Amino acid sequence: MTTAAAGGPRTYQVRTYGCQMNVHDSERISGLLEQAGYVRAGEADDTPDVVVFNTCAVRENADNRLYGNLGHLRPVKDRHPGMQIAVGGCLAQKDRGDIVRKAPWVDVVFGTHNIGSLPVLLERARHNAAAEVEILEALDVFPSTLPTRRESTYAGWVSISVGCNNTCTFCIVPSLRGRERDRRPGDVLSEVRALVDEGVLEVTLLGQNVNSYGVEFGDRYAFGKLLRACGEIDGLERVRFTSPHPKDFTDDVIAAMAETPNVCHSLHMPLQSGSDEVLRAMRRSYRSDRYLGIIEKVRAAMPDAAITTDIIVGFPGETEADFARTLEVVREARFSSAFTFQYSKRPGTPAATMDGQLPKQVVQERYERLIACVEEITWAENRKLVGETVEVLVAVGEGRKDERTGRMSGRARDGRLVHFATGEAGAKGQPGVIRPGDIVHTAITYAAPHHLNADGAPLSHRRTRAGDAAEAGRSPRTAGVLLGLPSVGAPAVAPAPTTGCAVSP
Repeated sequence: MTTAAAGGPRTYQVRTYGCQMNVHDSERISGLLEQAGYVRAGEADDTPDVVVFNTCAVRENADNRLYGNLGHLRPVKDRHPGMQIAVGGCLAQKDRGDIVRKAPWVDVVFGTHNIGSLPVLLERARHNAAAEVEILEALDVFPSTLPTRRESTYAGWVSISVGCNNTCTFCIVPSLRGRERDRRPGDVLSEVRALVDEGVLEVTLLGQNVNSYGVEFGDRYAFGKLLRACGEIDGLERVRFTSPHPKDFTDDVIAAMAETPNVCHSLHMPLQSGSDEVLRAMRRSYRSDRYLGIIEKVRAAMPDAAITTDIIVGFPGETEADFARTLEVVREARFSSAFTFQYSKRPGTPAATMDGQLPKQVVQERYERLIACVEEITWAENRKLVGETVEVLVAVGEGRKDERTGRMSGRARDGRLVHFATGEAGAKGQPGVIRPGDIVHTAITYAAPHHLNADGAPLSHRRTRAGDAAEAGRSPRTAGVLLGLPSVGAPAVAPAPTTGCAVSP
């Protein structure tokens, strides 16, 4: 029996797939639903009144994953009258009415441009007992004007732009997210300050291409100015951004990173391929020399910078020589981490119909060689930090083995994952206990390809407002403009539970 059927407030659950944009959009979906009267379902609640799938369409298996999950949910819905299922995100924008045709038990389909419509669409579908499909072709309002239920007490996403003006032949995102739309710097900084006022210590500035920020209002140096302005916000200890495009990377951004104390010396800059021929076929308007030149300038200004990347293996027409060039660039760049992907054909992209589609076994073999190369380098780079003292922002969910090992985990300023021993502060309820959102300094004792260990007691521990919020079970909320949407979806009965927040879906 759902909560609403039992006379309580309607509950919801959001299931998120894909990139940081989707994660942040899900925070907005949660904020909208809670402002409309819904209550987040508890961890053990397997029959929420509303289940929202926030989907991704970048990978080839995205469709199978969604429809498989919808299939598993159908008998649950059949047993619980009144349950609703909504599908949003990039796959919804792409498939549109096909979702209801393939899964007629879905109640609402909404796209990337009209997240704010979800509460109304749910109510309309419930009233009419019929599916509601609403997909807009362009953004109706900038998403950051919507209320947001933040998932972290210590770190927050802040969108500076949405959409993308690039035309990479492998990427479906521009057709689903639309042309780039930039927020005004004052609006971005107001949101950052609101988060800091809630105790947040770290913000990540989000955009499909942060380096082109300002194109809409004619200032090619706007992103560097924005980074410097973030440096003037009291209480903001860390600033990150993702993702920049090499073609728009300016020396001014490098200077802003080096000169602004709270901007972290970490850079995620997609390479995609080290072969100029493949980059040309991908329609990536830079070449490997330009890419490596940016890295050289970054390291000249910030010798401690940790640089991460994205790489695609098996793009149509990629030869063994092309792949060998990718390995050469990886060795020269000395990445601290790399997200590696096998090329995934996406209908509607130019690459999907290109000649030279490679056999799966060829792509797999190159992929395994790339991973081996990357891990050799990341391990060597991490070993350089053994014996060094690092500052760690304590996190939740970063260490899957923490409970068994007795460690806690978090991120160093350069973005590396650190698992650390807690010493006497490890026992819950003890004075000075370390909480998520606190800051510790600790010495690295061991390095692995993907993480660092610090097995001695922390050298220092600073309790923070973010840690206080985590201990109290509070999540930051940034208010938005509800744009006239009615408060719908929950009967006027018991208020939301006050015994703490449910865990993230």
